[in-house]
Amino acid sequence: MTPEHTDVTAAPDQHLPGNCLAVGSILSRIGDKWSVLIIMLLSDGPRRFNEIKRMVGGISQRMLTLTLRGLERDGLVTRTIYPTIPPRVDYELTELGHSLKEPVQHLGSWAFAHLAKIQTAREHFDKRAGGQ
Repeated sequence: MTPEHTDVTAAPDQHLPGNCLAVGSILSRIGDKWSVLIIMLLSDGPRRFNEIKRMVGGISQRMLTLTLRGLERDGLVTRTIYPTIPPRVDYELTELGHSLKEPVQHLGSWAFAHLAKIQTAREHFDKRAGGQ
């Protein structure tokens, strides 16, 4: 017997381990809680470092710095330094960053809409897990 059908339905460049790793690294960046919050803040326009820090409750200066650098490295945020005393630094979404705004808003809306259900599920799970 010889195989009669040898065509595959998936494109040859899809689902390769390298592609999955690359997509995974991007999802790690845009999927962490600090990046999502910062993207949403910057969607309204440029902000200064301390302004972002005040608006994002609970983020340390180091974590904010690391997150902004990562977003800048990935082309989602630009950093503009103004030669004043003290120097003024503004962060702003790039065109690519703005294209991420809508999916992030949808994700946030979904989270708010299902917050009570998720909290209830967590409580039920914790009760079951604690009783074992």
